[in-house]
Amino acid sequence: MRSPRRLLRRSKLLMAATVVLAAFLGLVPAVQAASDDALIAYWKQEWPRTDFARRTVPLQDIQSGGPPKNGIPAIDRPRFESVDAAAGWLDPREPVIALELNGRAKAYPLSVLIWHEIVNDRLADTPIAVTFCPLCNASIVFERRVAGAEVDFGTTGKLRYSDLVMYDRQSETWWQQFTGTGIIGRHAGTALRKVESQIVSFDDFRAAWPDGRVLSRNTGFDRPYGRNPYAGYDDINQSPFLLTTAADARLPPMERVVSISAGGVHRVYPFSVLAGTPVINDTLGGAPVVVLSRAGTLSVLDQSEIKASRRIPSANAFSRRLGAQTLEFELRGKRVVDRNTGSEWDLLGRAVAGPLKGSRLTPAVGGIHFAFAWLVFNPKTEIYKK
Repeated sequence: MRSPRRLLRRSKLLMAATVVLAAFLGLVPAVQAASDDALIAYWKQEWPRTDFARRTVPLQDIQSGGPPKNGIPAIDRPRFESVDAAAGWLDPREPVIALELNGRAKAYPLSVLIWHEIVNDRLADTPIAVTFCPLCNASIVFERRVAGAEVDFGTTGKLRYSDLVMYDRQSETWWQQFTGTGIIGRHAGTALRKVESQIVSFDDFRAAWPDGRVLSRNTGFDRPYGRNPYAGYDDINQSPFLLTTAADARLPPMERVVSISAGGVHRVYPFSVLAGTPVINDTLGGAPVVVLSRAGTLSVLDQSEIKASRRIPSANAFSRRLGAQTLEFELRGKRVVDRNTGSEWDLLGRAVAGPLKGSRLTPAVGGIHFAFAWLVFNPKTEIYKK
């Protein structure tokens, strides 16, 4: 088997070759530092309906990632199946985006999303866009409503700070996936409403929602689901692809982190800390929070065959307030319990045993990302240290 480092070199060379070839063929500007007028004139060939006069970021920050518009196809007609049916092809350790609205739950395997990056869907009558940027390791769910109207999203083939730039098909506004804000076009400056979700193993999702639905591999596209096209990309010693600014030196760029935002304060919790401290009680911006983690979930950005990849923690963050109580959590053996009542909690913030059984913690505002991505968009972030 080839080493992850050798696979990473090959993957990077292939990605770089794609960009060089595209530039040679005239598909992208050969010089990214072209004037605004030159960039707009070039982009207008592919984006005649985008209002480039309305923008909130410098045009020079945006680069081609290689694929053209819709070259990475969004899933517009997602099909779902039972957890029992999905267990026939989905490894129990594989990560999924877990989403629950009004008692209905769905799981979106990252091994499928890595090939599409966007799923336009509905859950409990709410139009949603489930997004995943492999280059930033950022999985974020948004409501698909802009100015009161329902929209759907596709991929532009472009990146900003190595992050996916999406577009809505109705106005062809370009949107930054990491922040959920319009950056170029009619809706520049508009923010999408984020829908909180969690990343857990398929096994954890199945235990929590045995009647939940799982995004099927029957997408209408021919893709080698279960394989990783970015082999070795999450090696902590590597550099982000096409990052146009210096990475924050406080953490390795490819370190996974849990981010929490509260009371105007941002803080990240490195996975290297979580490995030794799987339960962290903290206070941020006056808000009591907890980070819960457990090792054993597969990385989708390690080996070419995802099932052969190394195991990493799953982690999620929640408010520690439950009604009038502020809970304190600890690990007892392999169980997470609160010291207040001795109730047991799962990784999705649900009390599964004890006096508080059936209660649920409120998810904290945050997510899981590579450190460079969070810090480039939120440079004033604090770093949690044990």
